[in-house]
Amino acid sequence: MKFAILAALLAATALPASAQANRDPAWPDIRAAVWGETTLQDGAHLIAIDSPTRTMDDARAQIAARIVAPQGDALTRVSLVLDENPMPVSAVFDFDAPQPGFFFDVTMRVNGPTPLHVVVETAMGDSFVAETFVKTSGTGACSAPPGTDPKAALATLGDMDLTISQVGGDAADPMRTLQAMAAGERQVNLDVMHPSHSGMQMDQISLLFIPMRYVETLDLDLDGADFATMTGSISLSENPSLSVSVPGDTQAVDVTMTDTDGTTSHARATVAGY
Repeated sequence: MKFAILAALLAATALPASAQANRDPAWPDIRAAVWGETTLQDGAHLIAIDSPTRTMDDARAQIAARIVAPQGDALTRVSLVLDENPMPVSAVFDFDAPQPGFFFDVTMRVNGPTPLHVVVETAMGDSFVAETFVKTSGTGACSAPPGTDPKAALATLGDMDLTISQVGGDAADPMRTLQAMAAGERQVNLDVMHPSHSGMQMDQISLLFIPMRYVETLDLDLDGADFATMTGSISLSENPSLSVSVPGDTQAVDVTMTDTDGTTSHARATVAGY
């Protein structure tokens, strides 16, 4: 039920026509629609966003963030918002048990220049937000033609490549590596074969709009226990990739993908020797 409600919120926060036409800041409307009267505190000291200043490929932009919970508290939900995308609330991570910290890296469509917000909710009822800005090359990613033939994409839809890795060295972000190692984390890496049709794309042969179909949820289980659910949107890239941090003692990961047409698929990975 909570995911049906969340999906409705994702759809409800589609940008109003006035905001799109006049380029009025969309954030106040999004904030009111999703978080209501909740106070969103400055989370710059808790949330480190890693996003391109300008996207090299609007249809496949890597957006990442590392979050640490306030002292004595824990994370219950993390939301990624691309303010000017047609479905701004672009990915939401819900944790089955509160987490002391979290890292995610996901490939997204960025439809045009936009503020980007990451909102964190905690077990003690506090909420925090951090923001940055992403420029684009102007290709209008959400309406750009799909990279594969829509019918051919059905043959592999739902296939997943899942691995568990140790935290490795990152020359571009050594601080993240040190933080992850100190937290004793492992990393789950997932590639999903899915066309992620936005409903705004036109079939290049029939010139008809392709019906909306995207990854609705990714359920992650660790060692047989629920860990987290990511709720997606049309902002997910075609064949999206996702990396997330998990506790360092994780031995096995199961992922279940469900898309908006009700198609499900499953993948499992284990640490070598387990």
